[in-house]
Amino acid sequence: MANVTRWDPLEDSFDDLVKGFFLRPMRFEQQDPVRVKVDVKEDPTSYVVLAEIPGVKKEDIQVSIDGNQVAISAEVKRQQKEEKQGEKNLRSERYYGRVYRSFALAQDVDQEKAQAKYENGVLELRLPKKAAASTRTLTIQ
Repeated sequence: MANVTRWDPLEDSFDDLVKGFFLRPMRFEQQDPVRVKVDVKEDPTSYVVLAEIPGVKKEDIQVSIDGNQVAISAEVKRQQKEEKQGEKNLRSERYYGRVYRSFALAQDVDQEKAQAKYENGVLELRLPKKAAASTRTLTIQ
């Protein structure tokens, strides 16, 4: 799934024009700096989802599965440091808040056998496919 971003030709051209001159232009991002980036792999029996969620404790991550819908949300927290005498914060780019990502898979997931593991900022979900229900033909009387 691709993320949509807004492109401004005048702003981008201006940045290219002044790049390398007196000061490098500073861009302020309008989007949340923390995004859940996802890789989804499939084999005949299951899906494997790798989601990057850096700087989050595993206790702050929630995963919900409903049929073929998978939702991942996390609470991103940052530690506030005490300000020293005479020091002021000029710019802070660290994010605090909730991030969320959801997507649909081609086949329903067996929720009872699903597994999750979080290590080094990467959430790994092993989602076995639910056995396809057999089709039954009814005899009309």
